[in-house]
Amino acid sequence: MTSVPPGAGTVPPELFASFCDDAAVFPPGEMPLAEAVPAHLRHVTAAHAPLVGPLVVPRARLAELAELTTGYDPGSVELAVTVPSPEDAAKALASAGALRAARPLFLEVAVPDGMPAAEIVPRLSTALSNADRAPVTVYVEVPRDGRRAELIASLADSPYLAKFRTGGVRAELYPDERELARAVRLAVRAKVPFKATAGLHHAVRNTDPRTLFEQHGHLNLLAATGAALDGADEGEIVAVLAERDAATVAELVGALSPEVRKAFRSFGTCSLTGPVGELAALGLLGPDLTKDLL
Repeated sequence: MTSVPPGAGTVPPELFASFCDDAAVFPPGEMPLAEAVPAHLRHVTAAHAPLVGPLVVPRARLAELAELTTGYDPGSVELAVTVPSPEDAAKALASAGALRAARPLFLEVAVPDGMPAAEIVPRLSTALSNADRAPVTVYVEVPRDGRRAELIASLADSPYLAKFRTGGVRAELYPDERELARAVRLAVRAKVPFKATAGLHHAVRNTDPRTLFEQHGHLNLLAATGAALDGADEGEIVAVLAERDAATVAELVGALSPEVRKAFRSFGTCSLTGPVGELAALGLLGPDLTKDLL
């Protein structure tokens, strides 16, 4: 049984504010959108609502979302919209902005294979330059290839943030600890805030018993970001990402300042009750935030 770390219940609630983006419609959960929308609205009115980020929806499903939310209050669903390329950004925002019941707050832009790193930010800026839109925060998914360092450097000179893919439905989609440590260190040194997506199914580093995939913990990533901000070298960040003892990871997180969230903004999860429940079990959340989980 995991012991509760020292200082349990004293973690500033800002440390986990809007930490968990609701990616219920994505693998492996793949909840039908007709179920995901009302489930999301239940989460944002529950005791753990302060931890809940936007509902993440692909651009291709915005028309379905429009039909499902007919009759909802205006702006009742906060959205993050994913798009497959920079050129699709403006159309996605236009479609999302036309939804009466939804309010797009975030745009998550994938980068096609072969698109040169030097062209990514200019193409996105061109696509968004004439977009009729309310202000949104734009994340650019950083490819796991030789373009990574150059793209992060270009993001530092732009209004856009980074998105790191930390897993998926195949083992090769998971970066190992060293690869992820290098990405985090690059982003922190360039002062580029980031979010993470996929594979962060548990708070602490683990081996999935069904797939045997090696999975990063979202708390490991948070603690690793804090270490990078404190000037840790690559090896030290790798060690934090690799730590499997839950009490050790919880103690590292419990010592963090909420300032770390200016760097690591959020992560996508297909289950909101899972992360909230694990944080509570580790003593990192007060009972006022977890009473609806009982």
